[in-house]
Amino acid sequence: MGDSANRDGAASGAQMHWRALESLYASAPVNALFKSKLEIVGEGLSRITFDVDESVFHAAGAAHGTIYFKMLDDASFYAANTMVSDRFLLTTSFNLHFARPIKGGRVIAEGKWISGRRRVLIGEARLVDEEGEEVGRGTGTFMRSQIKLSGLAGYRVPEGK
Repeated sequence: MGDSANRDGAASGAQMHWRALESLYASAPVNALFKSKLEIVGEGLSRITFDVDESVFHAAGAAHGTIYFKMLDDASFYAANTMVSDRFLLTTSFNLHFARPIKGGRVIAEGKWISGRRRVLIGEARLVDEEGEEVGRGTGTFMRSQIKLSGLAGYRVPEGK
């Protein structure tokens, strides 16, 4: 069985979960504020593309730290949630390291699941700017909630996927 489909061409259960997570991200009202797109690229792996502009700058002309947190938390969260197909995860802690200011442009948040599958999961993420430089890094701890993914309106496989 390949990554994209099983023998009869149907998407695997894991891939359906990944596509539904991508839809969930897109459906979150907060994400209407950001020019961004989530891609689940494999088990335990996510990539979020953000377009950073002056609307998220602090007074000194670079992206505010809240943007770093948003990008890193989302990428590590969704990488971890690929490992859990029944429950929504909640961030319980997040450690953030700033490396360089973001002056604008396309930024990629690369998320990776590190450990845990049952109750607590750990994920990490890094931010890479248009020049390929790492501008930030973070590690998050996520806990299974009582919220069923299947009960969330945004958690669905888009038509044709």
